[in-house]
Amino acid sequence: MTLSYLYSKFFKKVLRGKSVLNSQIDKTAKIYSGTEFYDSTIGRHSYIGYDSEVHSCDIGSFCSIANGFVVGGAKHPLDWVSSSPIFYNVGGGTGTHLGDLEIEPLKRTTIGHDVWIGNRVTIMQGVTIGTGVAIGAGAIVTKDVPPYAVVAGCPAKVIKYRFDEETIQKLMVSEWWNLDDAVLKEKARLVSNPQEFLRSFSK
Repeated sequence: MTLSYLYSKFFKKVLRGKSVLNSQIDKTAKIYSGTEFYDSTIGRHSYIGYDSEVHSCDIGSFCSIANGFVVGGAKHPLDWVSSSPIFYNVGGGTGTHLGDLEIEPLKRTTIGHDVWIGNRVTIMQGVTIGTGVAIGAGAIVTKDVPPYAVVAGCPAKVIKYRFDEETIQKLMVSEWWNLDDAVLKEKARLVSNPQEFLRSFSK
């Protein structure tokens, strides 16, 4: 365990700060207190609420993530005699090790742009969340989610899509999340009307 890791844990638990390690945070993004943000990235104008745990995750721009979000947690081997980390080569647990068996490393999780994640959502490691997705509070996401899907439940399932297929394709092609803030400010009045917003790209 490194000194920087121990300090970050102390800062989070005792001083109620956020704990950030080996990560890239856009200057316009915000991570609220009580949150662990390790080996991850977050894009412009995205935020993560209080008391979340983010590990090995790449988060796009304009994402709204509520409190108690968990992503990138370790898996335990269910086909071994024991699922306890005391037998394999990872940190955590009790701190005691009786073996050093190799276990599959964490898989990176990807969250696209303009994703809305409700309170207490868990996303399993290695999952890809498409751009424009909305995830209902308390959901456990175990599989990839396509762009602009609305999902909820345990495990999470697609309930509907935010827009029709043609509109989704046009939004994806527009890549509006890559536009400069100055351009988005000009288009801001059109955000409540997707068709007018998309037409503004052809003018």
